[in-house]
Amino acid sequence: MDFDIRKSNAGLRIGVLSTTHGIIHTPAFMAVGTLGTVKAMSPDELREIGAEIILCNTYHLYLRPGHEIIKGVGGLHNFISWKAPILTDSGGFQVYSLSKLRKIDEEGVEFRSHLDGSTHFFTPEKSMEIQLSFGSDIAMAFDECTPYPADYEYAKRSLMLTIKWAERSKKFHGEHNNINQALCGIV
Repeated sequence: MDFDIRKSNAGLRIGVLSTTHGIIHTPAFMAVGTLGTVKAMSPDELREIGAEIILCNTYHLYLRPGHEIIKGVGGLHNFISWKAPILTDSGGFQVYSLSKLRKIDEEGVEFRSHLDGSTHFFTPEKSMEIQLSFGSDIAMAFDECTPYPADYEYAKRSLMLTIKWAERSKKFHGEHNNINQALCGIV
């Protein structure tokens, strides 16, 4: 991925992100297709309104239909008939939102599916493996989503855990990325 700043003024900037599946003019609106579809819109309609990228959700697509199925049809672009750029999130926020169904430790997060109660374990490496199997243009590093409010000590522990997970995400991604997928950290 390449980012070219075309214009800047007073700390603002306009740029172009170049990915394997096309360019994205920034700042950009990113339509959310949680399960690979933007509600009430077809890929053709998204293109007609000028959408250049969509966001898909690693957690939800992992649970249903499953990353192996998506990989088996040639990746997420083929699965959803979207030939433009895709960003996949890490699954961190969704796991966070399952506060009563999850347990966090330094290795990763054990959680129960909101669909059927089955138990799963996400690590930074697993999140990267899934996102690479999707073939998205931009993957996000696995993170712990810090709750609000949080006291200083919890926020500090959460930040340190996210940094460790980002390092592990980067290492795994660097060793297995054969599709020219960009990896971004959570800010």
